[in-house]
Amino acid sequence: MARESSVPDDDRCVGDELSSTSNDESSELLGRRSYMKLAGATTAAAAVFSTGASADEGDYDVIEARGQVIRIGDETFENKLVDVSNGNGITFVVDGAATIRNIGISGLYQGDGFIFSITAPRGTVEFENIYIGDGANKSGASFVHGPGAIFYHATAGADVIFRECNVQGYPNNGWYCSNSAKGGSITWERCFGKNNGVTTFRAANRNDTLRDCVAYNDNTDYSTDYGSWGNYSESSGRPLWVWQPGGCTVEDCHFDAGQYGAAVLTHRGASISLDGGAVSGGTHGRVNTSRAGSNPDLSIPDGVPTSAEAAASGGSASESSADADTDEQLPNVVVFDGDGTDDSTSYEFVVSDEVEPSDDDGASIDSAATVDGTRAKGTVVDYLDAWRFEGEIERLSLAGDATVRVNGTEVDPDEFDDILEHTLLFDGDSSDVTRYEFGIDGDVEPSNYEGATIDDATEIEGSLAHGVVADWRDAFRFSGDLDQLTVDGPATVLLDGEEIDPADYGEDLPHALEVDGQGEPTSFEITVDGTIKLDSEDEPEDEATTISGSTVQSSVTDDSLTFQFSGALTDVSIIDGEAAVSLDGETIDPDDFGDHELLPHALVIDGTRDEEPSAYAFEASGAVFKSTYQDATIDAEDVIEGRAVRGIVGNHLDAYWFDGDIEDFTLRGDAAVDVQYNVRDQ
Repeated sequence: MARESSVPDDDRCVGDELSSTSNDESSELLGRRSYMKLAGATTAAAAVFSTGASADEGDYDVIEARGQVIRIGDETFENKLVDVSNGNGITFVVDGAATIRNIGISGLYQGDGFIFSITAPRGTVEFENIYIGDGANKSGASFVHGPGAIFYHATAGADVIFRECNVQGYPNNGWYCSNSAKGGSITWERCFGKNNGVTTFRAANRNDTLRDCVAYNDNTDYSTDYGSWGNYSESSGRPLWVWQPGGCTVEDCHFDAGQYGAAVLTHRGASISLDGGAVSGGTHGRVNTSRAGSNPDLSIPDGVPTSAEAAASGGSASESSADADTDEQLPNVVVFDGDGTDDSTSYEFVVSDEVEPSDDDGASIDSAATVDGTRAKGTVVDYLDAWRFEGEIERLSLAGDATVRVNGTEVDPDEFDDILEHTLLFDGDSSDVTRYEFGIDGDVEPSNYEGATIDDATEIEGSLAHGVVADWRDAFRFSGDLDQLTVDGPATVLLDGEEIDPADYGEDLPHALEVDGQGEPTSFEITVDGTIKLDSEDEPEDEATTISGSTVQSSVTDDSLTFQFSGALTDVSIIDGEAAVSLDGETIDPDDFGDHELLPHALVIDGTRDEEPSAYAFEASGAVFKSTYQDATIDAEDVIEGRAVRGIVGNHLDAYWFDGDIEDFTLRGDAAVDVQYNVRDQ
């Protein structure tokens, strides 16, 4: 993540995650695993576990996250320290007129969905003195944007008040409350948010109000206590995003945009006026800033807790031992010393973890020096720049006579790899999947340039790279020239900030796969993660070759077939017989590509009898592959991520081969679902 992500132009789940059997679009926000746990009757009475840990006066309980769902009804729920440091998820469902106060979420959150989901249909819900500020990453999330903090459900109708709450570092929305457009209202008073991914404050109702609140995004982590938020930079989120006509009231609030370029945005006809306060970084949409300043005060409002323990014990910022603005300094220092030089020296470097400007060695913090994720650059002449960082310096380039010191010791810049000078950005479309592949004649590495995420699904093999984007961005830095580029889907590609046409770079289908028969009838199946077609010179005499999406099924005897394709070769299965297979002229072993022991079970989602499309998501306990079983189509928009699958059927069949069991299956619509075990033996 957080990749500045594209966001759908509707008020549904951020990322097309499927989480509910209901047609209620926004029930998706809980996340698939959390929602299915919520649906079980056994979750209604989830217990609170006290470990004996408490504040000095023993005035809070400790709840250890273990994937449970805790319902909060017409009651007061208070003085709880929720320990999520073990990596497990937890969900609080507020379905009554509750008072929730003195709650601290402790540890880096690695669960799924939103921590608090408000479903109360009426009455008033009050949140007071809440800390959700230790951040989160996407390691446990089942959809692209990862976990969020607080979600106001579309079925809710309660009036909700948030007082003195602190939400930081969540890849998804901090407060996802734009469903207030469907009923109820939201009021924020003296709340603070920092470095939340999509939005910190997401509002809609004309009765919604923000008063004395602060939100901003920058390129610093919230704390060194829990390390980085993972490979997801949240520097590009929106502090305030207002939906629906009528807007909301914003009084004496302070916002700063970070890298996104707009601190306050309106959507779907909303218009707002900022009454007091200040905003920097620009606005987008119908935003009147005539009564607001341009120099926001980004300090935490009085009364807001700055640690989980302080919140759970009823304390606030003034009583907390931690201060969000005085985090422990990063451990390492690099100095670019231009003292005594007559000419300017430009420099640029990349670290493995985190970097920020520093005043070590008497350096000034130069406004011209810039940070982009883990990459920093600047210029010195007759003065010095200093930076603190965590991890290692991976790349460094220096042009000029300045000296470089790391932790007080002078180093030779030539000992470091040079900076990769070019950037390549794949900007995904919010509705469709795009697969890409490119080759360069130099070095390449993933980057969080322009808010892109560094996606685990992206693969780099030498000078070739390939991956997938949908509602997010992938970016790379490289040296040399871009030789080959293929893009299957609607994503936009930018080279060094300028949009380019992939057709200008190499062949559309750069790879060739040849299957050569050995004299006996041989059936085979080939799957790629791009586009594939039969070479025009190899048209077979019969119609035994079928191509469905990115999968080919055919046969050879003493002849050979050649296929041109883009992307990566993911699977070659010799079903019966023998054949010699070569890739780009080199003989390959089919067993080196994919899971070639034919998977035993089939899952078929049949939408042929339905007028409306159906959306589905599931996860298998073993391997899973797309299939043409029962004449199913293979749709490039259906996505497999490891063992998790999501897709849409409309007037056709989708089918998958899988091993093990089907877990966490979710369907939205009326399609028929058929699981057939041990099909190969039938």
